[in-house]
Formats: sequence, structure tokens, C-alpha cells
Amino acid sequence: MTPEEIEALFTRESGEFLFARWGRPIAPVVFGVEEETLSVVKGAFEAVAALSGHKLAETDPELGSNCMVFFIRDWAELPEVPNMDRLLPDLGPLVERLTAAGANQYRAFRFDADGAIKAAFVFLRMDKDMLEVPAESLALGQVVQTVLLWSERAFRDSSPLAVAGDQTILRPEIAGVIRAAYDPVLPAVARDPAHALRLFARMEANR
Repeated sequence: MTPEEIEALFTRESGEFLFARWGRPIAPVVFGVEEETLSVVKGAFEAVAALSGHKLAETDPELGSNCMVFFIRDWAELPEVPNMDRLLPDLGPLVERLTAAGANQYRAFRFDADGAIKAAFVFLRMDKDMLEVPAESLALGQVVQTVLLWSERAFRDSSPLAVAGDQTILRPEIAGVIRAAYDPVLPAVARDPAHALRLFARMEANR
């Protein structure tokens, strides 16, 4: 990838460059799936953690679980979940927007005082399109989109995944960005587009 392509992955629709990675171990929990699918999602977290070098944890000392993944059938289910309005303060208007847009996924992040990711909430509405995606691909794609604060445009036109033979894998260039992003030499948060050059340099060094 070129530095410009890397920069675009973290440039918001407003034009602002904002890079952030997790500042603490990720302690995931999954709701609304069978045990078989649960192990698939857990495997996706483990794979991305191995790639990035970032740690997973059973619990977060402050939040308990800091990465919650919800599988639902309809957005109208969200207000019925106990304490959901505490996770999503604008829950009512959000459900209306997601329903009106016909959305099948939504991610929300929380940040610590320095701006690093401290929590993420992933919501997947299992519509027809979602149900056609293999569980392994769905899980890996969602974990990848949660491990960094990507731009909302980053994967709008192309998936972070690719097909290799009969397997779905993470695109090598995206894997390279994630690996570079978690290099301990680099900061957990950056608002200067020049950070893309630093990521590029790390990616080149890791080749």
C-alpha cells in the first residue's frame, strides 16, 4: 500500500485524520449465538490478536467485558435489552436511523482519556445478506473492523477479506496495516496524517 492509501483508511468523511488502537487488552463477549458460532467468533479474536501482538483478556478490571458483540434479528430488539440505553445513550434515535437505512451492522467505540480505544460495541442484524456470509468470514471481518478505529469509508467499497482457494483470509495489505499499527514504538493515537508515513515505514520494515 502507498502512504496515501494508508492515510485514506483513517481519514473520516469530515476530512479529519484520526488513528486509534486499543490501549488495553480486549475482553470480548458475544450475545445471541449458539455455542458453535461462539467458538468461531472467539477464534477470530484470537487470530487478530496473534497478528497484532495485542493481548486478549478474560475480563477488563474497569468494564468487565470491553468488547461486546450482539447478534440480533431486528433493530427493534435493542431497546428491549436491559441497560442497553447505558451503552448507547441515543438508543431511540439510533434504532430509528438504522431501521430507516436498512442497516445490518453498527459499531460504536469508547475511548480513554488519551484517545485510545477502551471499549467497542458491535451489533449485527442477521438479515438475508448476513445469513449468506459464512460464520468464519463474518466473525473475522467484524473483529478486523473493531481492532482499529478505521474510517467509516475504509471498507465501504472493498472488504478487508479476500478468498484464497477455498479459504477466506485477511487481505495481506490490511494485515500489514494492523501489524504495523500495534508496533509498540508507535503511539496509540494520532491525529496528524503524517502518521500514515510511519505506518508505511513499519510495513516496509516488516516485509
